[in-house]
Amino acid sequence: MSITTKGGDNGQTSLYSGERVWKDDLRVDAYGSLDELDANIGVSKHYVDNHKLKELLIAVQNKLYRAMGQLATLDGSYPYPMCEKDVDEITDTIHHYEELVMITGFVVPGSCLASAKLDVCRTVARRAERRVIALSHVAPVAPELLGYINRLSDFFFILARFVEHELGVLTYKSKPEGGC
Repeated sequence: MSITTKGGDNGQTSLYSGERVWKDDLRVDAYGSLDELDANIGVSKHYVDNHKLKELLIAVQNKLYRAMGQLATLDGSYPYPMCEKDVDEITDTIHHYEELVMITGFVVPGSCLASAKLDVCRTVARRAERRVIALSHVAPVAPELLGYINRLSDFFFILARFVEHELGVLTYKSKPEGGC
């Protein structure tokens, strides 16, 4: 079976739950933004040397598939929805790395290639969250899914800072000079 079905040639796509919607539907935009995040995480894994961080990134990718499936289901029948345990796990991970890296000011992102890639994930996660929030204004979105998506930018921020901390290149914004 080919991945080319021609079913989307008219500008519509099928949801996981079978309904046809326009490709620019808020729902498609929301899970499409998470798909973009997933692809960026895939790139980031090639620049992160720490094996534990790679495992964390893979775990997030697997959770994103669940989040995308849940968003692509209109009737709430998705069999593997995000749950409070998912939110708690990512929150605990963030807290763990916050204890290892004490942030003392505004950080200049991208002090090394691995952290720069993780910061791209952070910004894509923020945009994806905005798309999911936009969807939540017109359709129900589970609070656990919203909570998990909300944690993602913090997750990528602290992992990027941990990578920089480990390499001794964590850089803070300097004080402004002069002015107009």
